[in-house]
Amino acid sequence: MAAKGVTGTKSHSAGFMSFIREQGVVGLAVGLAIGTAAGDTVKQLVGAFIDPIVQLMIGSQDGLKAAEFTVKIGDRVGTFTWGAFVSSLISLLAVAFVVYAIVHMLKLDRADKK
Repeated sequence: MAAKGVTGTKSHSAGFMSFIREQGVVGLAVGLAIGTAAGDTVKQLVGAFIDPIVQLMIGSQDGLKAAEFTVKIGDRVGTFTWGAFVSSLISLLAVAFVVYAIVHMLKLDRADKK
């Protein structure tokens, strides 16, 4: 039985390696690593260039993130922090644009097509 267990382990490891090769898990891992680095780079881009432009328009560094309006109806009050949403949206659009530009320039969008 001990020999059968070893064979089963070899069979599982061979199956696992086959899965990694066939499913492109290594490519997925590389893409994830590059995507994470690109996301960090775009965050730095937003912090270094876009945030100062917004700061010039709004007047303070955290002016946009702190922007809000309050609605009072009767004795109830609702505060809408729209600035944090707009700031997040700007970051999302910058990340999406940079990823699109990289994929389009390197023609990776056509890599899977024959």
